[in-house]
Amino acid sequence: MPHDYPRFLPVGDAALTVEFGDAVTAELNDQVIALDIALDAAELDGIVETVPSYRSLLICYDPVDISFHQLVAELRRLLAREVTTYEHHAALWDVPVSYDQPHGEDLAEVARHLGLTEEQVVALHTEPDYQVYAVGFAPGMPYLGGVSPRLRISRREVPKPHVVPGAVMIGGVQAAIVPTTVPSAWYMLGQTPLRPFDPRRDDPFLFRPGDRVRFRQVDAAEFEHLARLSPEALIELVRVEG
Repeated sequence: MPHDYPRFLPVGDAALTVEFGDAVTAELNDQVIALDIALDAAELDGIVETVPSYRSLLICYDPVDISFHQLVAELRRLLAREVTTYEHHAALWDVPVSYDQPHGEDLAEVARHLGLTEEQVVALHTEPDYQVYAVGFAPGMPYLGGVSPRLRISRREVPKPHVVPGAVMIGGVQAAIVPTTVPSAWYMLGQTPLRPFDPRRDDPFLFRPGDRVRFRQVDAAEFEHLARLSPEALIELVRVEG
């Protein structure tokens, strides 16, 4: 039996989730981010934390300050305003990527598996604007929607135990930028000197759900030049909007 959306579901006694659908799409993710921004702007008493995901928004709250039913009523009120846009809050990032060896560790393997040349893989990877659907698994790791259907590839059966920070990866229908050393079954197409997470920065987390990301191919010389920049200088260079 189909559900009516959005759905307001309790998560224990101090959180609820708002579900907008049962698929992973840019349209549903837009609704999640829009409600998150509207809720933040409303400055309701008792809201502790919000966590956007692909198709739902987790809201942690203090039940002493606001009850489940009060919060649902406030959320319905916000949604009735048809809050569906957030572009003025989102950043656009022009992320430099070296696809040459040794950075493009799995590029040749992906090309063989998909019946493409390495140049075609790079062209397809750098063509779209990606949307940050969610941030998680590792600190600051952006999950990116918008991968070309021609690049969709099943994850490895056996993960690699150590994938380096800055790895630019694809797996399934998504792309990602690795913030810290992690195990992963995704494929590494290249590497960027940009770090999604750096505890030395005033704000350690670079990307936010709803941001847009473009990948730009750079050669080895430009990669090394960018890698020598300070984190602040590099961020200023690659942040195009927002």
